[in-house]
Amino acid sequence: MKKINIAIDGPAGAGKSTIARALAKDRNMVYVDTGAMYRAIGLYCSRKGMDGTDAAAVEKELDNIEVSLAYENGEQVVYLNGENVNGFIRTPEAGVMASAVSVHTAVRTKLVELQKALAEKTSVVMDGRDIGTVVLPNAEVKIYLTASSAVRAKRRYDELTAKGMECDLAQLQKEIEERDYRDMTREVSPLKKAEDAVELDTSSLSIEEVVEAMQRIVAEKTGE
Repeated sequence: MKKINIAIDGPAGAGKSTIARALAKDRNMVYVDTGAMYRAIGLYCSRKGMDGTDAAAVEKELDNIEVSLAYENGEQVVYLNGENVNGFIRTPEAGVMASAVSVHTAVRTKLVELQKALAEKTSVVMDGRDIGTVVLPNAEVKIYLTASSAVRAKRRYDELTAKGMECDLAQLQKEIEERDYRDMTREVSPLKKAEDAVELDTSSLSIEEVVEAMQRIVAEKTGE
């Protein structure tokens, strides 16, 4: 099978990671969760007690931050300075910090270079907020996943409570809407749908239905 890249963009909680992972597995491609990379840098800053919105302070620390991806037992593992941080980067707090540090040009430059290098080596399914517009503008397939903020908040609520974590549904929706605004209005690589991307609203679809719809889109775009 020829090398192809699939770019998936969309707002927080639209199901990008879950869907991208399933699609990559079905097509025997490498899945790259770019959001996890930003979360790793956010985690570093959080542990240091830093203000993630302080561009100068964050940039000063970048040379001390090494983020890498590995695939172990078919799952992506995110390493922060050699430490497996998969268990620390999925909290709401980590998401807020990731959003804060992701606006900084130096942070995006550092991670985009790594993301581009991964896509040059092999076929990837990559998800994020600027994949189709900035990271992989020449991707063979571009999909923009979205869903209402209420649906996205309920999904996150169910995910967190299933892990035994206490959370407030209304507060989660408020945080998601605030993050949408930050992501869509930031100066560097704002979240937006690429002109040649296919939009897919997942509000009323199951995971299986979304994956099926995406498979059809990929087949139409690539002939495979």
